[in-house]
Amino acid sequence: MPPGPFHFLSLIRFLLYPFALIYGVVVWLRNRLYDSGFFSSVEFSLPVICVGNLSVGGTGKTPHVEYLLRLLQYQYRVATMSRGYKRSTQGFVLADENSNALRIGDEPMQYHLGFPEVAVSVAEERMTGIPLLLQHRPDVEVVLLDDAYQHRSVKAGLNILITDFSKPYFQDFILPYGRLREGRSAARRAHTIIVSKCPPGLPRKEADQIVAAISPLPHQQVFFSSIRYGQAYEMLQRTPVDIQGKQVLLVCGIARPEPLAAHLNSVCKGLHLLRFSDHHYFGSRDLEEIAATYKNWQQEDKIILTTEKDATRMLLHRERLVEMNLPIAVLPIEISFLFDAGNTFNALIEKNINQQRAEAMDDAFPAVQEAPPGEY
Repeated sequence: MPPGPFHFLSLIRFLLYPFALIYGVVVWLRNRLYDSGFFSSVEFSLPVICVGNLSVGGTGKTPHVEYLLRLLQYQYRVATMSRGYKRSTQGFVLADENSNALRIGDEPMQYHLGFPEVAVSVAEERMTGIPLLLQHRPDVEVVLLDDAYQHRSVKAGLNILITDFSKPYFQDFILPYGRLREGRSAARRAHTIIVSKCPPGLPRKEADQIVAAISPLPHQQVFFSSIRYGQAYEMLQRTPVDIQGKQVLLVCGIARPEPLAAHLNSVCKGLHLLRFSDHHYFGSRDLEEIAATYKNWQQEDKIILTTEKDATRMLLHRERLVEMNLPIAVLPIEISFLFDAGNTFNALIEKNINQQRAEAMDDAFPAVQEAPPGEY
């Protein structure tokens, strides 16, 4: 009897295990060199908050960064810095009116479109990128590092680690055997751990079991967040669109579209998924495929729907989309904290920023020690 798919995948994972061991040793050695001080980390004289994960993709970093932007944008002059995955440019780039997803990456472009007052920047090396950011924008007061948990050359004042509820890091393995970029013990560097994409009705008992599995250090706090979907809007005009009860052609190039598809199945009349690879840059043939799928889908009251991240890449073909006259709506994604922990999380962020600013002031203006009596 020939081996089934399960046995074949098990064999592949078994063959990958030695490579995972080699990769794990290299990553462990790198971290040890940072921990021992052999490799140095740079600190900056302003609050730096890092949002990252241990696994590759799909944990929901982007909506958590946007949550922080909404929280902070009216209190501080905030900047974001990302690598700019799959962008065509290199080095440091500060977003401006001429920016698009190809120049700065889809996630930074999403920040730029959604938060025009925020200084959105990209740089492969954050250690050199932050000084360049401050050179261009000396008014910046807080920097959010997106997906920089492994970039230890910069010492963030607050490390926020995000792990997916359905695939938590403590049940995963290092690449390529699993999906972890570094070993589970790297979670010890986090100040705050967020379990993302939780079911909205997650029982407290189950959450407590997850906390026990994480086994947080005394200084670590664990939060639970779930996804919520905002008001859909027309992609080109950004006017509100009602998708309730419609037939939806979902076009997406994200790591895990299943939660979004499940939500749409609950609120829409019907759903057809047209899936592309994560961070896929749409070309002319893709647009033609989308148009043909939509026109050949024999349904009434239908609409094309995509995510905000995918929309930034589609908008590279704005003129062609205008010509095609397709009804494309965008569904924004936000997060909310479970167990009424939102205010606690907000207070933690505010306290940490104040602490980082106070420490920077102490470093800039050290207290003058009084001379002992009789000394001049």
